[in-house]
Amino acid sequence: MYVVVGLGNPGKEYENTRHNVGFNVIDILGERNNIEIKKIKHKAMIGEGRIGNEKVLLVKPLTYMNLSGESLLEIYKYYKVDNERIIVIYDDIDLDIGKIRIRKKGGPGTHNGMRSIIGKLQFENFPRVRIGVGKPFKGQDLASFVLSRFSKEETHDLNEALNKSALSIESIINESIDTAMNKFNG
Repeated sequence: MYVVVGLGNPGKEYENTRHNVGFNVIDILGERNNIEIKKIKHKAMIGEGRIGNEKVLLVKPLTYMNLSGESLLEIYKYYKVDNERIIVIYDDIDLDIGKIRIRKKGGPGTHNGMRSIIGKLQFENFPRVRIGVGKPFKGQDLASFVLSRFSKEETHDLNEALNKSALSIESIINESIDTAMNKFNG
């Protein structure tokens, strides 16, 4: 089984913000694979189903970004899933809008959601898909930037990145992470 976790903040006021691109990809994966994400369990909205031949759990933590690790730790303990079968999707200010980057492991960088996850799980060797959301303007507060919505000009590149991210996760699950990295890291 794979656990695919999209990071974001619950609530209408956070919908379609830069920080919620992980939630957006989970929604796309749900639609593409006929998985309803509506059950509340483990401090998250979850949906169980299949991508290809693999059983998957699609997860949107409801703990708010900075406590994402609480939800994922419960899921990790409950399902006893291998590290390599946890895939986390999140926003990255160091990538341009429209770019995605797949990695097998790594540190949290400046991302508080990833800090929470790595802090709770006590390991960092799990795949992740980072989605570029652009950088704040000089002097702009980082928190207000990641909680802002995308401009009309950014929407095309964003939608391309969200769909590419969903395809990359299907590739990780159906093929391998190495294949996905070769196809989508560019």
